[in-house]
Amino acid sequence: MKLAFGRPTPAVLMLACLAVGGMACNVSVPSTPLPPPTPIVIVATPTPLPPQSIQEIDVAEQRIINVYERVSRSVVHITSRSEVFDFWRGAVPREGSGSGFVLSRDGNIVTNYHVIKDAQEIEVLLADGSAYSADLIGADPYNDLAVVHIDAPSDLLVAVSIGSAAGLRVGQRVIAIGNPFGLDWTLTTGVVSALGRTIETENGQALGEVIQTDAAINPGNSGGPLLDTSGRVVGVNTAIRSPSGGSVGIGFAIPAETVQRVIPELIARGYYPHPWIGISTYELSYELKPSESGPDHGLLVVEITPGGPADQAGLQAAEQQRQGRQIVFSGGDIIISADGEVIKTRDQLTIFLENNKRIGDTVVLSVVRDDETLNIPLEIRERSGQQ
Repeated sequence: MKLAFGRPTPAVLMLACLAVGGMACNVSVPSTPLPPPTPIVIVATPTPLPPQSIQEIDVAEQRIINVYERVSRSVVHITSRSEVFDFWRGAVPREGSGSGFVLSRDGNIVTNYHVIKDAQEIEVLLADGSAYSADLIGADPYNDLAVVHIDAPSDLLVAVSIGSAAGLRVGQRVIAIGNPFGLDWTLTTGVVSALGRTIETENGQALGEVIQTDAAINPGNSGGPLLDTSGRVVGVNTAIRSPSGGSVGIGFAIPAETVQRVIPELIARGYYPHPWIGISTYELSYELKPSESGPDHGLLVVEITPGGPADQAGLQAAEQQRQGRQIVFSGGDIIISADGEVIKTRDQLTIFLENNKRIGDTVVLSVVRDDETLNIPLEIRERSGQQ
């Protein structure tokens, strides 16, 4: 039998071979050369972008630009110089730098205490490039604030506007301007990450009500302003938490309320008078085991300064007895609140007094004495010799 095929395609032939399973199949397909490919030429005709105009900048970006253009003139670069003694080389010059901002047109500059600590010479560089020698007016190590003064023409000094941190909310955008790593007048942005933080100062004391931000803050930013998007100072950049020493998005700023409370005293007195009540305490639950019949939190008064506010108000200290390797306390007042605010730690009491009381004010301490709760008012005084 003869089968007549038209000119089969390779695919048809392959199917035919597969259909006769087991039989040898040799298929010869005549090859037809393909025509040479036609080259494809792409002609690009770029469309020129229109020049960016002020209207094309995002509204939020424009607000930040406006803040920088207005406030950067108030930011200064501070250089501190001193000599330290080295056993091998003798007196060795040391130099540090930080930031600050113009408080008033009479030449007062706000910065951090740690920026000018132990400085023998202080130099302030203004935004126009002019440099001036500065004198220290006042400093407060606890709040890490200081005021220096320069004799510069008032037309070169643009004062900032001090705002408030009380109305800040987590997530609100903030702006930092300073001199990180000596890179003058650098702007960084971020948000308020948390409010009411407590950090430890260089002298080991607790500083409360601090603003936390993720705006990049690095060495050299210290003393510079933290601003809201209206350009008002809501804080003073003071510290970071970082395993590397550089910014990891956890920075801290002293709130504007502290600046408004402390800076006038530094200008008037040269120091800030901190509230003092004249007691030493131990923390229940953390340092001492509470008694079964007493409160489970509070501060046990273990020492009272003779003639101090607590002594004059009639507070009572616990008696101490050594039993083997332990010290046992008996009696004594246990402070459980101040003006109605619950107190569990010394830091809480210190921060409450610092942020809410001035010299001459009265605080009412609620104390537990012999299973009875008493409300004892006492007058806040200034610690002698704290300047």
